Amino acid sequence: MVEQNNEIYQEKLEMVYMKSSSPEGITVAEKELTAKLHKRWGMIASEGSVFMLLLILGIIKTRNAFNREADLARREKNFLLSVTHELKSPIASVKLQLQTLLKHDLNRDKEKEILSNALSDTERLNNLAENILLAAKIDNRSDFMFREKLNLSEFIGDIITKARQSFNYTHQIALNLEPGIYFDIDRMTFPSIVMNLVENAVKYSPDGSTITIGLHQASNKIYFSVMDEGVGIDKNEKDSIFEKFYRIGNEETRKTKGTGLGLYIVNYLVNYHRGKILVKDNHPKGTEFEIAFTNM
Repeated sequence: MVEQNNEIYQEKLEMVYMKSSSPEGITVAEKELTAKLHKRWGMIASEGSVFMLLLILGIIKTRNAFNREADLARREKNFLLSVTHELKSPIASVKLQLQTLLKHDLNRDKEKEILSNALSDTERLNNLAENILLAAKIDNRSDFMFREKLNLSEFIGDIITKARQSFNYTHQIALNLEPGIYFDIDRMTFPSIVMNLVENAVKYSPDGSTITIGLHQASNKIYFSVMDEGVGIDKNEKDSIFEKFYRIGNEETRKTKGTGLGLYIVNYLVNYHRGKILVKDNHPKGTEFEIAFTNM
């Protein structure tokens, strides 16, 4: 295009030489043509720069979209592998425990221990199924929740009591629940907030350590927190842990179980309940998940 403009300029300049009868007229016409040529060059350069910028932005956007899709595909693949393992392990465990009861004549205490372990594995299967169903409902934008005013202090206390009875926790569970706090919640899904945060703390903290569950009210805010004494969460991962299928660490070094759905569900349910969740460092070590609900 630049060469074409130069050719047009030369042709017009030759026409000026042929038509003009004085050197002054030629000089003026030549200056005018040169100015027009420079202006055209500026327009071409400007249009070319815009085109190149749009091309570069398009390439970057396409690459980012491709990387996101590839990352999501990788997470979905890992989820399928994880959920298969999460299903097979407790099923195999329950089967072995029931076979032990059938084949051996055990004393009552040993039978109770085996049945307790089987119940714990069954509850974990149930929680896994509930998380998968909840995630499917969230993705389908289903209207499946209804809020009602309940005594949140007693409700959370009951959830933890049942969890202690169902799961063989090797951690110390410390409750710090301010009594008499009422809040509008969906009684069917709110337990998923509590249990997913507690299970997350159990997975990422050592046996025998303390998990502290707190609830208190200040002004028009209700604060619910779960603190552990575990490995903590790297600051670079704190923005990603609520994404679907996201799990801390990499597949080669990760030792903890999970599907990457728990915190994704928690974040959605917290937003539904007019809350905001923060991830803090629990000093001297560990993690604190704090939820601030607006009590209207």
